[in-house]
Parts: sequence; structure tokens; C-alpha cells
Amino acid sequence: MAAPISRAFPDVRRADAGTILVSSWTLPAPGVQKQAADLVIEEWEHQERPAAMLSFTTFLSENGREVLNYAQWTDDDSHREWARAAQNSEQLSRVDRMVLGIERPGEVRYSLYRSYATEERAESTPGALVTPIFETDGPDRQRAFIDGVVAILERTRPPGLLAAHFHTSKDGRLVLNHGEWRDMSAWRRFTEGGGTVELGVMIDGLEGVTPAPTQPSVPRYLPYKSLVNVAAP
Repeated sequence: MAAPISRAFPDVRRADAGTILVSSWTLPAPGVQKQAADLVIEEWEHQERPAAMLSFTTFLSENGREVLNYAQWTDDDSHREWARAAQNSEQLSRVDRMVLGIERPGEVRYSLYRSYATEERAESTPGALVTPIFETDGPDRQRAFIDGVVAILERTRPPGLLAAHFHTSKDGRLVLNHGEWRDMSAWRRFTEGGGTVELGVMIDGLEGVTPAPTQPSVPRYLPYKSLVNVAAP
């Protein structure tokens, strides 16, 4: 059952997305980045998809070595039921057959907590995704940290930042900022102009929050392909 494919960003704030699954694949070589993303999208495109799977979007890292998968589902139980059935299938994924050596650290279950969005975002399509991740020591700290960041963004209104959607992991340990930028140049101007200084001071003064030491730099991605299985309400 084929589904329409676009290069749009996901509708992060759709009300029916009760769980968001995010995973980053590290590829054995830059030359297979698009191949891996194409294969996973094609698998979803041509199979029977549960109605609980709302959308699936892939992004390509700027360094050519990663694919970010962003999936919206109605709820955790529906996804787990689908995952159990998929694991019991004897058919090996085409991604695994055709792209050897992919490293999968595992997916993280998130909920969207709150968003910062500009009027420009309603009229523009972002050209870049930047995803800083922070470690936290519980749900209260997650929310306090996000509230502090959003307050700074609403006051400073960084040029080129169209939206920042803050996700909280369901185990209380992580915060993901799904940052939608006009383009990668806007993000670089923000960092080179000291835009992260006030945020850094706020983070340093908040106990129980640290940048996740998963990568040497903040992950940056370009939009690639998106499949919408169920239209947003």
C-alpha cells in the first residue's frame, strides 16, 4: 500500500501524536546515507501500516554519516504491539540486507512538552534541523529546564530560528530540542554571534541538567523524506 512521500518537516505539534520515537543511525560510510534512508522509507511506503503509525520522517546529517528517524505514533502500546509482530517475522529488513554495518544506539520514546515558534514558521519551510540533547535527573527538571530555555528564546528571538520543539523522554532522563532553522547558515551565525552564551549560563546554574555527551558537536541535519500515514486532525 503506497503512501505519498514528501520532503516536508513533520507536523511536530499534531495533537494525536501521543508518542514520538527518535533514533539516529551511524552509517559505515558517507556514500550509503541516502540509500539507508530511502530503504527505510520504502519499507514503510509499501507495507500495510497500522493506523496508530501517524508519520515517519528521515533527516540526513550534515556530516554524511548519520540518518535521523522521527516517528509519530498515537500511543506506546500500539507501537509495542507492532514491534513485537515485526520481531517475530522471519523476513530480514531490506535495510539490513543491503546496508551492512549500521550502528543503532536504540530509539528513545519522547513526548512533546512545549514549543517556541515564530510567525515566520507558519509561512516558511525550515531548511535545517539542529537537535541538541540534554541529560536530566527527572521530569521536574525536564520541565524547569525547558521553561527556562523557552523564556530566553521568547525574549531574544534568535534570527533564523523558526521553531524549537522541546521533547521530554518518557523515562525522565533526556530533553531533545527539535530546532527548526531557516538554513544551516542561520544556525552558524547564531552560534558564532554568541547566541548560546545566555543559554549556557542558564544551564550551568540549573542543577540536574547537562548537555548529553553523545557527540563532539550538536547534531545537525537536512530534511530528506517524510511519509504521512494519517493526516493530522
